[in-house]
Amino acid sequence: MKKFQALLIVTCLITVLACKKDKKEDDQNIDTTTEAVESSTTSNNNSKATNKSTAFKKIRMVLDAKSGSTVNGSAVFKQDKGVVSMIATFSGLSEGEHAIHLHEKADCSSDDGKSTGGHWNPTGAQHGKWGDAKGYHKGDIGNFTADANGNGYVSFNTDEWCIGCGDETMDILGKALIVHQGTDDFTSQPSGAAGSRVSCGGIVEE
Repeated sequence: MKKFQALLIVTCLITVLACKKDKKEDDQNIDTTTEAVESSTTSNNNSKATNKSTAFKKIRMVLDAKSGSTVNGSAVFKQDKGVVSMIATFSGLSEGEHAIHLHEKADCSSDDGKSTGGHWNPTGAQHGKWGDAKGYHKGDIGNFTADANGNGYVSFNTDEWCIGCGDETMDILGKALIVHQGTDDFTSQPSGAAGSRVSCGGIVEE
């Protein structure tokens, strides 16, 4: 009888220990699964954010004359694989160099173009030539040359812009493209002493 009782006790202990081991393994499996799900979710979110800023997009726009000028133009912005390109053509300019910038607001309602605000400068940098180590605005495109017939052409590419990505330091949607009568000296603050705004267009989705 005593042998039977001892055998019964041993059997019960083995059963209890086996149950605890199974529970521990189940808990570990649950933790591993949770980590995998969290990792997958984070990866998917990052992928969506990346795709949003690198997806192909295209915006066409028209620029109208301002400040009593006859300067008209058109521009195309394209985003592909994280790079935004801009190609713009203008007519009605005086021969020589003219400044071109992105300004804060896509509002060309005023006759002088000043309804667009100042240069687009989301990082609070000083005005300067694009790429200058001392600093430059995200809207400081620079100067271009108009020929004897008053026609001008601008081509510009950068990975510091995006179209509709939602990043306030990169997103050019809602901004304005402005052509100035004079040249940007890349020194005078805050706008390069480029003179009056002679052509204006808002960068908006069609």
